[in-house]
Parts: sequence; C-alpha cells; structure tokens
Amino acid sequence: MNLQTVKQRFGIIGNSASLNHALKTAIQVAPTDLTVLIVGASGVGKESFSKIIHSLSGRKHQNFIAINCGALPESTLYSELFGHTKNAFTGATTERKGYFESLNGGTIFLDEIGEMPQRLQQFLLRVLEHGEFVKMGSNKVEKTDVRIITATNINLLEAVKKGKFREDLYYRLSTVPIKVPLLKERPMDIHILFRKFASEFAERYKTDPIRLDEKAQLLLENYSWPGNIRELKNIAEQISALSETKLVSAEELLEFIPNALNRNLPALTNQSNKSSDNSSFYEREILYKFLYEMKKDLGDLKSLITELAQTNNLQMPNPTTHSNPSTLSSIPTFNSQDQKDFEQNEYDNSFDDEHNKTSPIIINTPSTSGNKFSDVEEIEESLSIEDMEQELIKKALTKHKGRRKEAAKELGISERTLYRKIRQYEIDS
Repeated sequence: MNLQTVKQRFGIIGNSASLNHALKTAIQVAPTDLTVLIVGASGVGKESFSKIIHSLSGRKHQNFIAINCGALPESTLYSELFGHTKNAFTGATTERKGYFESLNGGTIFLDEIGEMPQRLQQFLLRVLEHGEFVKMGSNKVEKTDVRIITATNINLLEAVKKGKFREDLYYRLSTVPIKVPLLKERPMDIHILFRKFASEFAERYKTDPIRLDEKAQLLLENYSWPGNIRELKNIAEQISALSETKLVSAEELLEFIPNALNRNLPALTNQSNKSSDNSSFYEREILYKFLYEMKKDLGDLKSLITELAQTNNLQMPNPTTHSNPSTLSSIPTFNSQDQKDFEQNEYDNSFDDEHNKTSPIIINTPSTSGNKFSDVEEIEESLSIEDMEQELIKKALTKHKGRRKEAAKELGISERTLYRKIRQYEIDS
C-alpha cells in the first residue's frame, strides 16, 4: 500500500518529510512481527501509528488493544496483562484472563512504556523473548503469540542510565524505532489540520466552519504547540464553539492562545525599552515572516529572469553604462560569468531608485556582417520587478490553462507563493 493511500485511509493530514518518513517506516514494518518502539511527545499521534501497523499486518483480523502503562498501579497492570487465578489476592473471587491470553494472535499497544514498574519489566521481557507468561497466583507457565508495539514520550536511554528502565528490555523493544515529529516541526501542515478539525466540528453541529485570516494563519504556524495535535484540535473546537465571527483575526486568535507571541525572535530594541503593546509586538514578528518570504520570492524571480534571458538570447544592460546609447554596441555575449555579474548587480542595486527606471532591453537580430552585434533593436520595456513578475505569472497561467499547480512548477516557485501573488496582483485565473 502506497503512502497516499495510507494517509487517506487513516485520516493522516500533512506532507512534511519527517512525517512521511515515519509513515513509510510503519508501512514497511507492518507485515512483519518485529517489535516497534514509537517515540514522540505527548499528543503527536503515536497511537494512530500503532493502529496503522496493526491494520496493515497479517494480524489485522485479530484483536487490538491499547494500554497506558502509566495509568494503572503495578498489581492492576499485572492482572490486566497476565491475568490472575481465583483467590490470587483479596477480592479475586474468580479467575481472570489477561490480555496476553485473550488477545492471543492479535496486537497489544503498550503506551508510555517508560512508566512501567521495573518488576513488571522482567515479565514483559520474558514474553518478548520466549512467548511465555505466568498468571498472578499461579505457577503454570502459559504460551502466547501476540505482537507488541510500544510508545514513549521520554528518552528511554536516559532512563536506562538512571537505572529506571531495563537495558535488555530497551534493546528488545526498539527493534524498529519510529520517531513521530512534533507539530512545530511541520509548520506547513498546521493550517491544514486546523481546517480539518474546524470542518469536522461544523459537520457535527450543522454549522459553517470557521476560517482564519492571513495574519491569524501566520500566528498559528509560528506557535510552538507544546500540546501538539491534541492541543491544536482543542483550540480549533474552542474557537468554533465560542467565536462570534466565521473569519477569525489574529487578535481574536490571541484570546484563545495567549502564549502565541512567546517566541525567541530578535528584538528591535533593548529589553528595558520593549513595548508592552501585544499588537505592536505581533506586527513586528509578522514583518519578519513577510521579509523572509519576500527574500525567497526575489531569489526565485531572479533565477527565472536570468533563465528567460538566456533562453531568448537577451542582452542584460550594465547599470553603469546603459544610460549612454553609444556604449550598447560593446555589450559582450551573455554567458555564465555575465549571469553571475548580473545577479550581483541586481542584488547591489535592489534598493536603488535608478533600478526601477525604464531601461532598454537589447535583443540580438540576424546580421550579414561579421559582427554579430552590428544589428540591434532597442525595445523600451519596463524593468520593474513587479511588472515583470505579474506578466510572467499571467503567461504561466495562460500556458497551463489556469492550472495553478503546474504554473507554479513552471515558474519555479511554491504553489502557496503563487496563490499569494495572484491575490496581490488581482490576476484573473
């Protein structure tokens, strides 16, 4: 089963590289009976991975159960896993089968395995190595065939060093480790997940789903999300239930996530002079984000213009000499070195007023003389980056008949950037 099919089947949202790697590992190990250790912070969806592995395994028609090892006292957890005999302890009026017996042939998911009491760790190791267990109050050794998947939100190696977790059990459990990424490591997936949770809420309660404006989306993507996906779902449902508008602004979002501005971005002033105005602080951080995106867009545009210039045999004028028409005939052929010089000049003069003035573009035309630059045609055309960018976007959309994904690929920019540019220039697509 391929990655996209698994995502659709199990409702996995996102396309970050770390998430895809974890899913691919789960898909590959599922058909085997190897023990899997799923590592990740609380709320990242570790149990979902255990269900994917079980559902894609040869045990998929057998039972599956998830047990939180940190939620039960030692005696209760032992009884739940291994069972007990009649009169094994006070109140044990009947014999009870444990999960290792009742789920024989199935899968047991042991969540928060790092919280398992040390005395029980040795019994679990025996199950893993020999498939054997003993009920509480009995001396009879019984056999079981279960697949064990475990998960933890702590560093088990550190627990081993501190003597809180058995080293032999750790290496037995971590035959195949899978690391589930934090939500903050998947910034491009955050808004998609938010829309999913908001849509599910709206469908459940027969209402229109809420939406976030652009600044609210940026705020959402830059928040650290200590509670990961679980926290994001809670926030989406809170806003869906309590918001008075269907288009949520950044200011309203801050009422639900008051710590969203607590990020370590560079300060513009000394700590003693920092403004206490949250709105001003927020605008400054949004500006950092926009400047970063503009820098990437400018780099994409420069590469695109340079490539088009080479493809169409355009001669790029020298900023220091293009004002004098008599020097145009001495412009050299545009080669790789010229490209580097042009890009450097373009960068150095990017904030120069002269850079935005109309300048002639020189186009080579066929010549009958030995001098290939003897015939030139001057075309007065705006060299404004915004004008050229807008024209290139229109041409790409026309070429691909309005298909934005293909147009973005042609332009060498992200699909999201293309959407923003279309809105910015009010381009009909």
